[in-house]
Amino acid sequence: MNTPASVALVAGGASGLGFAVAAQLIRRGDHVVLLDLPFSRGVEAAEQLGPRAEFVAADVTEPLEVEAAVEAATELGNLRTAVSCAGVATPGRVLGRGGVLPLEQFAHVVAVNLIGTFNVLRVAAAAMSANAPDSSGDRGVIVCTSSIAAFDGQVGQVAYAASKGGVAALTLSAARDLAEHAIRVVTIAPGVFDTPLLAALPAGARASLGATVPHPSRLGLPEEFAALVAHVLENPMLNGEVIRLDGALRMAPR
Repeated sequence: MNTPASVALVAGGASGLGFAVAAQLIRRGDHVVLLDLPFSRGVEAAEQLGPRAEFVAADVTEPLEVEAAVEAATELGNLRTAVSCAGVATPGRVLGRGGVLPLEQFAHVVAVNLIGTFNVLRVAAAAMSANAPDSSGDRGVIVCTSSIAAFDGQVGQVAYAASKGGVAALTLSAARDLAEHAIRVVTIAPGVFDTPLLAALPAGARASLGATVPHPSRLGLPEEFAALVAHVLENPMLNGEVIRLDGALRMAPR
């Protein structure tokens, strides 16, 4: 009898941290479903990653679309890994030059970063609960992405910090909820990483931002984030934890 493939779902997998995670998981032998928006570079990303990658267009805030993506993953084999990297970082002060921060803008950031993360988590967990335990006793592992902004929110980051703080806060509770199903939940809180969110900045601004990191004094690499995801998957005692990946950076107010 053939052993079912081990499948991973990566939300936000078409670029940045998610793409690096997808590449890492493929190297370890997984089949990967890239969940990203219809207008993302998901098709190109899947082609670049090769035959063990598949793109499914979906919005993480839409329950039916996430359910369809998870169903596509389970058709390939046992869904054992789900990584949430989808997010937005729309800036805005509570009281800015243009007036009060629009409630719709705050709600959109929270919807994508927090509600979207939970949407992926809950649907993936339901699928994982049907798996037989692996050699470590796990039925699945869910890795979420927070940010050091959850703890060191800067000027203009009120929505982003709130959304990422919510992801950090739900980690332990979700891990405890899912412990009886042998599903682990771990969150990574990255610092300043070289992703498309920072790509639009001038080179000087990017270098200046990297120089604020104590050591190593540079922007983090997506591959370094992906390496930590791989370690989380391989270490069964990592559960219910939020791990800062930031080179000892503590963000200044601005």
